[in-house]
Amino acid sequence: MPRSEPRGGDDSRRGSTLVVVTLLCVSIFVDAPADVPLAIERAARAVADGARMVEWRLDALAEDPDGLVAIQRLLAESPAPCIATIRAEEEGGTWCGDEQTRISILEAIGTGDHPPAYIDLELGAWNRSANLRQKVRLAIDHAAQVRDISTRLILSSHDFGGRPANLISRIADMAATDACAVGKVAYMARSLRDSLEMFDLVAERVKPMIGLCMGEYGLPTRILAPKFGGFLTFAATDDGAATAPGQPTVRDLAETYRFHEIGPRTRVYGVVGHPVAHSLGPRVHNRGFAAANIDAVYIPMPVAPGWESFKATIGECIDHRRLDFGGCSVTLPHKEHLLRLGRELGAEIDPLAERIGAANTLVVARDDDGAVAGLRILNTDATAAVESLAAGLDPDRSVGEAVRGRRVAVIGAGGVARAVAAGLLAHEAEVVVFNRTRTRSENVVRDLREHGAISVGRTMDELACGCFHAFVNATPVGMAGGEAADESVLPDDLRLDDSVVVMDTVYTPRMTPMLAIARDRGARIVDGTAMFVAQAEAQFAAWTGQPPAPGRYAGLLAGRDGDRGESA
Repeated sequence: MPRSEPRGGDDSRRGSTLVVVTLLCVSIFVDAPADVPLAIERAARAVADGARMVEWRLDALAEDPDGLVAIQRLLAESPAPCIATIRAEEEGGTWCGDEQTRISILEAIGTGDHPPAYIDLELGAWNRSANLRQKVRLAIDHAAQVRDISTRLILSSHDFGGRPANLISRIADMAATDACAVGKVAYMARSLRDSLEMFDLVAERVKPMIGLCMGEYGLPTRILAPKFGGFLTFAATDDGAATAPGQPTVRDLAETYRFHEIGPRTRVYGVVGHPVAHSLGPRVHNRGFAAANIDAVYIPMPVAPGWESFKATIGECIDHRRLDFGGCSVTLPHKEHLLRLGRELGAEIDPLAERIGAANTLVVARDDDGAVAGLRILNTDATAAVESLAAGLDPDRSVGEAVRGRRVAVIGAGGVARAVAAGLLAHEAEVVVFNRTRTRSENVVRDLREHGAISVGRTMDELACGCFHAFVNATPVGMAGGEAADESVLPDDLRLDDSVVVMDTVYTPRMTPMLAIARDRGARIVDGTAMFVAQAEAQFAAWTGQPPAPGRYAGLLAGRDGDRGESA
């Protein structure tokens, strides 16, 4: 890397504004010399997709007798400035040779004809041996170096068991080491709250820093690295090619999350639930923000089941000024928790959400200094669900006319089921609630009885009575990535024809097992996409104060098929 080329994570000033360029770095394992041409091709494709740096993971290649020659070719033909890493087994790598050999290879790499921009070495290895430090100094560029070569040192620390107890001292040790150009800490996140701490550590850095949490709870640190001034974030070339847990692909970061457009003032939204990996929310909301020229990003925010984890996590997100948290979509299993939290925090609660007893949208208003100026709790599911079902029942009539007097089986007793039932009752449908746990069905009926004709299904077998105009699945059964992805809530002996509508609120995959069965038995089907689009458009309007472009969200989902592996 030439001296004049900007380095990621450097703090520089453009006029009076502090500018931090955060690099998107693709990480690629290279196992053997024969794999070098393909590795270079993969790196070039990643650069075309948006990567600005390449990390060559040389753990296995360095153990090959011809490894050094192959490494030199990788460095010479790298399509972007690169990092050379031979990761020790004790910190998640595969190198199991002796330390002297590893350091000798790194020295040869750094002093060769095509030195990498950076060499990555573990902090623990650096601290263990003065002789090792002396050899590494021969390969890097720092204040005490007498020769002018381009390689610099990344000192790193990795913990796959969780947050290390001495995390702060490790960061301080890196900052105090004169040869260290960039400090890197990565550990397995236990919850989103670990990510919030990492944001602060990166924002308060004293020298360029890579701060990443691993695993599903750590994904926000990878997406939002530019917001907090991280040196870089790592990404994989393709699904299944990650070099660390929770690593997204280059294309995910560049296209879905618009990584290169994220900055310090970017407002953060997300989808809260468990699981959320297959949510279409990031795909559609981020494109919606882009179309409206809004500086915002929408990310997955997994929160483990349970009231306490939800309260603690969302409470900290609201209070974290640096995050600029503007609100979220809330899905299973937390819709009832959101309403409870809104009540505790004194939020403005939409009357429909109060009636339903569950909510799916949080809006956080902030003043110019980032302080919370107000909270709103909404439920956009009810209206969206009824509109979708009405279109399936009779597309030529108004919602009220299509739904009024129809007998509808709502399967489930959580927040989605409550929303669907309340929406149907508002349009004078007759609702029967079914759930495997009867007491939960009874709770829904008790809470909504005053709003219309609603009753409890005595057993799941009653679904096959032949007395329903429509069936609505309001459970996660059939959802890709869920515990019952291949199952259906419909009884095996349920007889259907084209006078009956079967609707699924699950939208990934579009053709769930239940819908496939209903279609094959002759029923009309309504997939979850229509409901998703309608409720998402209402959320966008609540967050931004403006409606999305007409047809924009529906257009983003046009052409989706029933591929069960689809996620966003």
